[in-house]
Amino acid sequence: MNYKWNYQPPTQEQREAARTLAKEIGISPILCRLLQERGIRTADEAKNYFRPQLADLHDPFLMRDMEKAVERLNVALGRKERILVYGDYDVDGTTAVALVYKFLQQFYSNIDYYIPDRYNEGYGVSTKGVDYAAATGVQLVIVLDCGIKAVEEIAYAREKGIDFIICDHHVPDEELPPAVAILNPKRTDSTYPYEHLSGCGVGFKFMQAFALSNNIEIHQLTQLLDLVAVSIASDIVPILGENRILAYHGLRQLNSNPSVGLKAIIDVCGLTDREINMSDIVFKIGPRINASGRIQNGKEAVDLLIEKDFKMALAKSTLINQYNETRKDLDKSMTEEANRIVERVADLSERRSIVLFNEDWHKGVIGIVASRLTEIYYRPAVVLTRTDNLATGSARSVSGFDVYKAIEHCRDLLENFGGHTYAAGLSMKVENVPEFTRRFEEYVTNHILPEQTSATIDIDAQLDFRDITPKFFFDLKKFNPFGPDNHKPVFCTLGVYDYGTSKVVGRDQEHIKLELVDNKSNNVMNGIAFGQSSQARYIKTKQSFNICYTIEENTHKRGDIQLQIEDIKPSRTHGGMKNEKNEE
Repeated sequence: MNYKWNYQPPTQEQREAARTLAKEIGISPILCRLLQERGIRTADEAKNYFRPQLADLHDPFLMRDMEKAVERLNVALGRKERILVYGDYDVDGTTAVALVYKFLQQFYSNIDYYIPDRYNEGYGVSTKGVDYAAATGVQLVIVLDCGIKAVEEIAYAREKGIDFIICDHHVPDEELPPAVAILNPKRTDSTYPYEHLSGCGVGFKFMQAFALSNNIEIHQLTQLLDLVAVSIASDIVPILGENRILAYHGLRQLNSNPSVGLKAIIDVCGLTDREINMSDIVFKIGPRINASGRIQNGKEAVDLLIEKDFKMALAKSTLINQYNETRKDLDKSMTEEANRIVERVADLSERRSIVLFNEDWHKGVIGIVASRLTEIYYRPAVVLTRTDNLATGSARSVSGFDVYKAIEHCRDLLENFGGHTYAAGLSMKVENVPEFTRRFEEYVTNHILPEQTSATIDIDAQLDFRDITPKFFFDLKKFNPFGPDNHKPVFCTLGVYDYGTSKVVGRDQEHIKLELVDNKSNNVMNGIAFGQSSQARYIKTKQSFNICYTIEENTHKRGDIQLQIEDIKPSRTHGGMKNEKNEE
């Protein structure tokens, strides 16, 4: 892919401010500029950023309806009512159900959990789920990561004498369901200080409020933060504010004392004895939990996450790992088929979106295929398949473009929809697909910005190799956990050369293992450029080139620093970038 590099050198005023902060906190001015970009200006703010404290979590009772929710739950426990914990079949939903179920089960036994079947019931609260609750004597349902649009289903539940507490984080409609309490920081009347919680995060806040109201030791809840960290990473929510605190402590729990179910997944992923980070969750742990709902039933994921016996958990995670292998095969074949369809689109270069409908595609994988298309073609993508008489599917977006609003613009054509800025689900009558395709494309064309339609790498700072010291890397790691709005910093170095030992590696000779030098120091830097073997011939010409990269720990040589190279350009094509280092 031909990336455009986007780099804005700091102003003189920014440099001075960074130098001042660097003297106060004892880290590189380069890293202090990265703190400035995150809105951090003082030594105290830097301390809070580097060491997030659970004590700084917001009071959960600031969330609208929280008192009602806690009161209704306390009544249910006092009356020994049967409680059902109900959630979505994705990672966020299953971790949320596992967290609330595991926490309440410490004090209460008349409790059950339910995950709707993706294929028989679809997303969210279903009438089948309500009927199950009624048949098993449930009087209170706590619904997590869905429910905010289930007006008819929750009205149906009320007729059967079943109350609902909704814990959701998806954008609500004007009409809210007739629930006892609706906990959602995205409510239009919300005054809660942080709106970007995951679904599991909202469930955590509910349990935090319940613990406070009943004088329960908070440790009994915070030991479940590993589940919250998995939800935050997998649901692609911002890693700032309250999410940063939850993710930071959740990762510590995941690395020091994970729950039995997550420990089994870690073993199956091959992550044992490694420090697990957010990327490991996104690319290894999360997909395996998700595979259960995609291929079989999401309830199996909850069965694993609440398991107390490690042998049983290992058997369950091995089965879920097999689902993930099936998912990968489906993903590969469907993406290849989707690519062939897209390549045949006559006016592809003029189009700003992709909408594909194939009634034979596997419903559990279409969201992944939409993500793949977005990555390949850098356009918002909607992928649909047939479920009964409806076209149902998933949408994914490019950086900065709100795909939820684009879908909402077409709501008169839809039977149902919901989601976030970057990911959404939708369903419509099959005959509406052509008109939806036209209207969606029209909206995207009129609202997407030119810079959102090309693959861009945002570069945070320009380095010389002499800057990359063990201390620099140690301080850089304090910026963890990384994710949306707290991205892993990308650096560039101009005018580097092959040390003479770089080589093509990989089963299909698709990667380059690099040993590089620049003209400012004698440091030889190791690097890996995945999928960029086409650049090897140029590198071997001994001509200089520019690289942009992230700085990683070499997993094969613990303690060694390695550059993960995102892009390589001959020096003459760096797009007007000039060396700013002499101005530091």
